Amino acid sequence: MQPRFAIRTILLALLAACTAGLVAPPPARAAENGPVIPDFFDPNRRLDRPAAGSVGSIRFTTTDDFPPFSFPGPDGQPAGFNVDLARAICNELEVPCTIQVRPFDGLLDTVAAGRVDAAIAGIAITPDSRAKVAFSDVYLRPAARFVARRAEATKPIGPDALAGRKVAVVKGSAHEAFLAALFPKAERIGFDTGADAEAALKNGSVDLLFGDGVRLAFWLQSEPAGGCCAFAGGPYLEPHFFGEGLAIALPPDRTDLRRAIDWALDSLYDKGVFAELYLRYFPVGYF
Repeated sequence: MQPRFAIRTILLALLAACTAGLVAPPPARAAENGPVIPDFFDPNRRLDRPAAGSVGSIRFTTTDDFPPFSFPGPDGQPAGFNVDLARAICNELEVPCTIQVRPFDGLLDTVAAGRVDAAIAGIAITPDSRAKVAFSDVYLRPAARFVARRAEATKPIGPDALAGRKVAVVKGSAHEAFLAALFPKAERIGFDTGADAEAALKNGSVDLLFGDGVRLAFWLQSEPAGGCCAFAGGPYLEPHFFGEGLAIALPPDRTDLRRAIDWALDSLYDKGVFAELYLRYFPVGYF
């Protein structure tokens, strides 16, 4: 199966490029008394609204095993952040659309062959996938985060600040590789699963946990976490470790549709619709 987020070879040059071990966060704005809303859209770019009739209808496809982005709703119909975003795109373009669930395996070839108009399913943006399909603008990116117990969440995070501190991380993950490259003085404590790493932080056997921001955001608000912990430092978005992000995959010859979707994404952000969807599905934001 193709990975949802591509993990590329670690580049030693990142060590020099990342001052103080921190990767710059995305442009973002804070919702009133709430999480930060990530912003990956260029405010200086002006896209032309598609001409009426240039896009007739859109056949979207997604998966049902990628929560909170796509999963079966209570009525069995597709639900999730990606599903609602696809519907919002169609509303903004004022075109009808359908959303069909397909298995992730083979989805890239399905899009490339034009059997669907667009896939909003976390297909990794890689040189191989770019050779087969086109992609919209990136609308969301994976972010890695540190989590600490609440009493220690305000302590500084940096290569020297973490010297000798125990940091839980899942063995063999991109997060472990990032930690080794950017925070080499930290004492990495490897765990087989994210749940084991979370339990270690809660019971105090490690000082910090480093992992996927989405997973950790949901854990922080869960009953097992019990309000023990909070985000500290970050976010960390380096694509060489964590992938280029979420974009919509389209057949390579559908330039008209790609431009229309890019315009709709930009417009949805400007109108606050993107922020509304983000807060609906990520009440504890991961940026």
